[in-house]
Amino acid sequence: MDDQEYKDLGFMCGLEVHQRLATFRKLFCDCPTNVVMTNDTGKNSVKRHQRAIAGELGKVDIASGFEEQRRRFFRYRMPEGHSCLVEIDEEPPHQMNAEALQTVLAFARSMNMRIIDEVQPMRKAVVDGSDPSAFQRTTMIGLDGFITVNGHRIEIPSMFLEEESCRAEAGDGKEITYDLEMMGVPLVEIDTFPYIRTPKEAKEVALYIGTMMRISGLVQRGIGSVRQDVNVSIKGGARIEIKGLQEIEFVDRFIDNEVMRQRELLKIRDELKKRKASVGKLVDITKVLKGTKAKIIAAQLESNGIVAGFALGGFRGLLGREVMPKRRLGTEISDYAKTAGVKGLIHSDEDLKSYGLTEKEIQAIETALGVGREGSFIIIAGAGDTAQSAARRALERARYAMEGVPPETRAAINDDTYTTRFMRPIAGGSRMYPETDARPIEITKDMLKMADALAPSREKEEKELKKQIKDGNLAVRIMLSPLLQTYRYIAESTKGLVLDPAFVVNILLQKFTELRRAGFDIYSIKEERLVELFNAYGQGLITKQAVEEVLKILAKTDQPVKDIIKDAGLKKMSGAELKKLVDQEKKTSSDKAQIIKNIMSKHRLNVDGSELNSIL
Repeated sequence: MDDQEYKDLGFMCGLEVHQRLATFRKLFCDCPTNVVMTNDTGKNSVKRHQRAIAGELGKVDIASGFEEQRRRFFRYRMPEGHSCLVEIDEEPPHQMNAEALQTVLAFARSMNMRIIDEVQPMRKAVVDGSDPSAFQRTTMIGLDGFITVNGHRIEIPSMFLEEESCRAEAGDGKEITYDLEMMGVPLVEIDTFPYIRTPKEAKEVALYIGTMMRISGLVQRGIGSVRQDVNVSIKGGARIEIKGLQEIEFVDRFIDNEVMRQRELLKIRDELKKRKASVGKLVDITKVLKGTKAKIIAAQLESNGIVAGFALGGFRGLLGREVMPKRRLGTEISDYAKTAGVKGLIHSDEDLKSYGLTEKEIQAIETALGVGREGSFIIIAGAGDTAQSAARRALERARYAMEGVPPETRAAINDDTYTTRFMRPIAGGSRMYPETDARPIEITKDMLKMADALAPSREKEEKELKKQIKDGNLAVRIMLSPLLQTYRYIAESTKGLVLDPAFVVNILLQKFTELRRAGFDIYSIKEERLVELFNAYGQGLITKQAVEEVLKILAKTDQPVKDIIKDAGLKKMSGAELKKLVDQEKKTSSDKAQIIKNIMSKHRLNVDGSELNSIL
């Protein structure tokens, strides 16, 4: 679609960019922020159930209430040396990390924001288990800022300093285990107004903000250190928050698919209105399916489970309609049911006989539920309370199909579909309340002066990179890349070597992309190993061709590069050794092209083509 089509749709879009800060300690305690991914199984852990409470407006937020109803338990593993009592709310927060506060002040200055005179931490209710205290501490730092992206002014209404949540490790429908290693790492949240005009512009804005933070050198690096949440709506639809977009390059695809989803849901709504659709009452049909050979249902009934279902008048053919790639209206309803703890549901737009249901059983289900002409049905099997709760959630979502698009928080599915799934209703304004254990902090003139000195400058960074790399296009591309700080680290660590910066940039931008698409976990490679690799190349120990081979091995193992070169036989042939090889080949052929072909076919990874040509 072009820009005018998005405007005609009433497209609205805003971003929330979250980036971890590169501080030495966490935001409200003295635990270190260096994530080591320990294998500590947790001599210390706590298990909790979380309840929703009213915010300072006196109401329980709808999202918090929804999460509480899931009745899940959460186990929090506390790695020794990387977690403490502050994080599980058994000890008051320490003084706010001054380094983190100064960093966010610098970001606020770079985005033309009005700085709050005295900052006061607040508590934001979080009942999904991602914070053991059931709240996240968040502090507003700046207001009413803006950036200019491609000549368009993008309003930045607010910027916050927050705590990172913990990392989910494992879980089922009833209990989830979290690791507290990253809990409390300082995080900046930067919000835009929802006046971004197209998905492409959303991607450009996310890229611009990400670049501003990266060139500061004050943020963490690597996959997972930055996340983009996107808010999207169209005319007649609803505000949808998409959480967890980790890669900026795909932001526009997720947004396009959300626009498609809302358009399709509105078409389904209109069709349901024409058909005068209805949603029936919830009915227990366990007896109807007693003795069934349908494996999914029989397994639940053998465990004293039940089958609940309801009729959908006028829905026939619509449950199977695709609303976004590989996801249908039936999938949307199933996502709601799954939040109650079931694995899914069965609906009548599917091939019911593939489940093992007979024609007679299908007719009996329709009779028991009161399915009429043009009607459909949904059934759910599971443990008594679980199946009933899941069916009620599915019923409410089916009922909303007649209204259009429900306001939701959805999780990004980070695969090649660029789609999303339902997480919970979208949060409102009732989840904030004061943090009474942390005192306000006055923002002084000296702090603002330091912020001005630290504020990143895109123009200054671009000028410096062009001077280093000698290629304007490559300089801009690496500046916009999440690998900017990786390039900086490599460049600083290989000073004194005859190493072309453009070669390093091409490896990071082009070769990394090729290998990732080929299935190599290229972003798991430690920066220290990359420095070893480029040092080996700069010292003439390996050829250009061997660099790619070493990267492939590093994506699978954390061996030192010198060991990889030895074990894989990748050491460069040079000087007398290469001349000896040439002399041997000359005995069988005097044709230069044939000699090159023979040597390179056998020793492509060990021989530099230009040196071979020079010897010949």
